[in-house]
Amino acid sequence: MALNGPVKMIVVDLDDTLLQTDKTVSSYTYAVFSHIRKLGIKLVYATARGTSASRMIPNELFDGFVCHNGAKVHWQERLIYQRGIHPESYVSFLKKLSDYGLKVAAEIDEIHYANFDVWEKWDNIGGCVITDYTNIEGVADKLYAFVEAPGQLDLIQSSLPLKTHLKLARDMLAMVMHEEAQKSLGVKALANAMGIGRENILGFGDDLNDIDLLHYCGTSVAMGNALEDVKAAADHIAGTNNEDGIARWLKEHLL
Repeated sequence: MALNGPVKMIVVDLDDTLLQTDKTVSSYTYAVFSHIRKLGIKLVYATARGTSASRMIPNELFDGFVCHNGAKVHWQERLIYQRGIHPESYVSFLKKLSDYGLKVAAEIDEIHYANFDVWEKWDNIGGCVITDYTNIEGVADKLYAFVEAPGQLDLIQSSLPLKTHLKLARDMLAMVMHEEAQKSLGVKALANAMGIGRENILGFGDDLNDIDLLHYCGTSVAMGNALEDVKAAADHIAGTNNEDGIARWLKEHLL
């Protein structure tokens, strides 16, 4: 199975791609990644998560990381790319959705400012502040809402703040980011910093917010558990996240 160019960087999504369902990474995958790095190939993760990612997998295993779907990009312990949403753009948006009964939040510096208890949804977040958005300040890395009833997605889409875009995850989490906060643009910033061309990037993903990343990478691989639209966007299909799909694909096709 041919690659579309020599691989100099490997980019992986985390949830349901690198991480198994129980949010762990096997010793086999760690061993393969260690081998990859010894070959001089750069390892990068690109996730919708913020710093909660570092509590699930060690950052020192990676040469760079893209968080919040591309809103923040780190390389060599430096923030090299950032695209956030200012409160004058998002406060009225969140208030409107809240008035319509949606569960909504703004994530600002790893704190979730929400109209509901985020801890009831996730137990590994940085912090949660219940708010009606009256006095909220700060540039948001991303906004999000849970789509739980018919018509809510259309409402979100029709109410988007200027210069933002919507990404929908398989669990019906609607994520709103700055128009230039995309995984593909975050990886491009890292690749430029490292002097690596897109034809030399190998990417793995499973969900709708990975499609732009897979389109950007020179060679793209969808997980066996990926959504069908994601598989259609990829060059190749690996095993599932619970089968060490990434590591076994790399072992067979790259190592």
